[in-house]
Amino acid sequence: MGDFSLELGDDQKSVRDWIHGFAADVMRPAAAEWDEREETPWPVIQEAAKIGLYSLDFYAQQYFDPTGLGIPIAMEELFWGDAGIGLSIVGTGLAAVGVLANGTEEQIGTWIPQMYGDVNDVKVAAFCSSEPDAGSDVGSMRTTAVYDEAKDEWVLNGTKTWATNGGIANVHVVVAVVDPELGSKGHASFIVPPNTPGLSQGQKFKKHGIRASHTAEVVLDGARVPGSCLLGGKEKLDERLARARERARGGERVKNAAMATFEASRPAVGAMAVGTARAAYEVALDYAMTRTQFGRPIIDNQGVAFQLADMRTQIDAARLLVWRASWMAVSGKPFTSAEGSMSKLYASETAKKVTAQAIQILGGNGFTREYPVERMHRDAAIYTIFEGTSEIQRLVIARTLSGMPIR
Repeated sequence: MGDFSLELGDDQKSVRDWIHGFAADVMRPAAAEWDEREETPWPVIQEAAKIGLYSLDFYAQQYFDPTGLGIPIAMEELFWGDAGIGLSIVGTGLAAVGVLANGTEEQIGTWIPQMYGDVNDVKVAAFCSSEPDAGSDVGSMRTTAVYDEAKDEWVLNGTKTWATNGGIANVHVVVAVVDPELGSKGHASFIVPPNTPGLSQGQKFKKHGIRASHTAEVVLDGARVPGSCLLGGKEKLDERLARARERARGGERVKNAAMATFEASRPAVGAMAVGTARAAYEVALDYAMTRTQFGRPIIDNQGVAFQLADMRTQIDAARLLVWRASWMAVSGKPFTSAEGSMSKLYASETAKKVTAQAIQILGGNGFTREYPVERMHRDAAIYTIFEGTSEIQRLVIARTLSGMPIR
């Protein structure tokens, strides 16, 4: 029987420890301030860029880790540091994944570097899919892209919402409807270059958690982009639409551009949730070991100790689901049981539960902003919502397992 091991390699351990150091020394001391300010922490992103943590090269190295664990290891450590600042650092990655999943080699080489900028001029990017009436229901998307053949340009109109870095991004990746008759199968993704007329920021949202991450509407009013900004190119789009029409007549299901991006990123979101859960658990464990009541540490009470045992067990289980899905993705193994959705579902639910338990263990202190678990609990709420709610994950899993069109 061949050897089996979950032990990380030396390079992976080195990267993990390096990111952990940045999270502990730079992110955590700044976390409370930027949460209160509800602004993008540009100085922290700048520091990440200076050491190569916020860069195309770093994420490419992790993305191509042959075990698939490079990205989840990085995400867990960053979000252990702080979820809001972490999302500001990695939010550009969702747009980059959108280009990697759907773009040509030329588009990847042209646009992804512009998403990050450089050490002296840091930039961010935004992935724009959700709309006021189309969140989980991507089939209700209304933003349109109409091809102007005479000018070889696409004209985009509509409003996107819940866009991380929306409006402040150097590059926006926008999912739009190109064939309304095909529903979600008639979508395509477009690059909107910097300073494109017709793109503007709408409402900036004041949020319950992840407040150091900028979230806003993106308004597209006759925004024109060159034909070369259609991810994958027009020939590929025309072929895909033709197949979609044929399959629609035959009753087959096909994927769309937004779903390709979400499927690729769900285990990474699970890793973010694991990082936040682990951070809250560690605070709660340390508090329970040092806080005394009735002459003994509170961990000496089974009611507290058993909670901590469950918290750690759930965190480790969530991490293993994330690692499995990440390994399957890089190994080219299909998610025949919706393993990507499983990882995101369990990890996100674990983060909400563990952070709530951490507050309970800290008691009144946990309810104040003097301790970080209150912020971690607010941050954890997003994991069961963005990039597919827990309900959508369960729907995906159930449909995959049963083969039935469960509604």
